[in-house]
Amino acid sequence: MKQSGKIRYFGVSGLPLSIFEKALAHKELDSVLSYCHYSLNDTSLLDLVPVLEQHGVGLVNASPLSMGLLSTRPAAEWHPASGEIQRLCKQAAEHCASKGTDIAKLAVQYATANERIPTTLVSTANPGNIRNNIAWTDEPIDMELLHEVQEILAPIHNKSWISGRPEYNEKTYV
Repeated sequence: MKQSGKIRYFGVSGLPLSIFEKALAHKELDSVLSYCHYSLNDTSLLDLVPVLEQHGVGLVNASPLSMGLLSTRPAAEWHPASGEIQRLCKQAAEHCASKGTDIAKLAVQYATANERIPTTLVSTANPGNIRNNIAWTDEPIDMELLHEVQEILAPIHNKSWISGRPEYNEKTYV
């Protein structure tokens, strides 16, 4: 399709990180969109960054709030995360609230601070949330609070949930 001029760029998206490795083994990719793997509770995307850099593949990190887990709202009923993941994310959100901070602020600041991840995609239906996200990226991150939240989330660090075909949920990298 690129050769025929119908598209300029080709990329893939998904939750299991191994799909990117599998796709790179068969096709040249221009970009990947990974979600829920570079956030306060999961930084496993960092394992894939060198592979993407080696192949010259662009990277979009999506859902720094882990599909709503890192917010003050209850997790959606459909959320596939385990009870333990949901419980500890809620505990981290409550801890932030007790310190006068919205965990979403900390999550957005954390996800956008890593220069090796050039793009972070945050979705919302609320224009006020987008304005907050932009403003938060200009504010310094509260390192003490970050360390406290990382301690709370340590038991679930880099734990995810099953998505799609079982063979795509294996962690291996090129």
